[in-house]
Amino acid sequence: MSVKVCKFGGTSMADGNVIKNVKKIIESDSARKFIVVSAPGKRYSGDVKVTDLLYACHEKIMSEGSANGSFSAVRARYENIVNELGLNFDINSVLDETEKAIERECDEDFTASRGEYLCARIMAEALGAKFIDAADVIFFKENGALDGTRSYKAVAEALSRVKLAVFPGFYGTGANGKVKTFSRGGSDISGAIVARAVGASLYENWTDVSGFLACDPRIVDSPKCIKTISYKELRELSYMGANVLHNESIFPVRKANIPVQIKNTFRPEDEGTSILPTSRYIPSGKTVTGIAGKKNFTVIFIEKSLMNSEIGFICKVLDVLAKEKVSIEHIPSGIDTMSLVIESAELDNFKLERILEGIKNAVEPDIIRVIENIALIATVGHGMSSSVGTSARLFNAIASAKINIKMIDQGSSELNIIVGVKNDDYEKCIRAIYGEFFG
Repeated sequence: MSVKVCKFGGTSMADGNVIKNVKKIIESDSARKFIVVSAPGKRYSGDVKVTDLLYACHEKIMSEGSANGSFSAVRARYENIVNELGLNFDINSVLDETEKAIERECDEDFTASRGEYLCARIMAEALGAKFIDAADVIFFKENGALDGTRSYKAVAEALSRVKLAVFPGFYGTGANGKVKTFSRGGSDISGAIVARAVGASLYENWTDVSGFLACDPRIVDSPKCIKTISYKELRELSYMGANVLHNESIFPVRKANIPVQIKNTFRPEDEGTSILPTSRYIPSGKTVTGIAGKKNFTVIFIEKSLMNSEIGFICKVLDVLAKEKVSIEHIPSGIDTMSLVIESAELDNFKLERILEGIKNAVEPDIIRVIENIALIATVGHGMSSSVGTSARLFNAIASAKINIKMIDQGSSELNIIVGVKNDDYEKCIRAIYGEFFG
């Protein structure tokens, strides 16, 4: 029997009227059996997401020892939602209990998770479904990574005799027995975990856009919607900043070859975007599938003669970064040169100084210099490997826009080409690439 797992994002949960539409969507397809919800998002421009209200509430507790009324804005949001839905549900008792638990636990992850918890309680009431607390079925290891084996088994057992259930997304239980959250947007991962656990035929991710766009609509007006995309392409684009789907949410469903469908809660009739296992993906015929990028990287450039013949050179450099607990995004290299590309947010002046000094002591480079305010832009597509002249088209488009490329990185899979440009050229560069490949 076909089973669909549906995850509804924050805008889909923003108020009671939108949730009524979500209820209709769920009830329109009997295969939609297991629902994962986020905390209520913004209702309008300038509004505040419930998760941000809860983080502010935690800060108040830490500074003053109690919520001191800061929970009132959260309370008002959920009271309004229940009233708009017309539910006969004692939400005030649940909110009183939640506020006390937040003050008692005095823990940031627990406080932030209550947005999803409360939303799932209400959604379960609205659907007449079983509420399953994510803390009882999703688990993390000591190192903070998902304990997949334990989580999939627990979810499957919890749902074995359930016809319709609602989960709160975003959190589970850490190795210490306390509530632990994923990173922001982690409800996407929660939905993927449930889909994998029950062997779903489809994982539907409902949001406020009608699919995955070829690039950021804030940079290019009305970019084309991608109808189908492979797991690998999505992973590349999500990692580089395309934020329709959390970049880690692919891992649970990829191993089970479960397709994902991006759908629009506000336009459910729209086709959306199908994300398919690479083995089932049929290229569209286009050279490029999408373009994405991020600003604010720092590049540490290292040059040393005969670097290639010095055994352990790269290992020594990376060991310096590891001791400072700094991760590296890319390592473009030549015979006598290598560059370390690092998110600037990971570095402060003192850490950068220690890293530079550590590299000098470890490998005695001929030249070492720092290039700041770099943006990375990834052009992604399976069609790139089979299209002659793709790189030439890309670089000609950037050159025609009078943009200087600071760095080039291309993997052996030929799935993407990453260029580094100045932050100030970021938007112009994306528009140039989009214009070349999409017109």
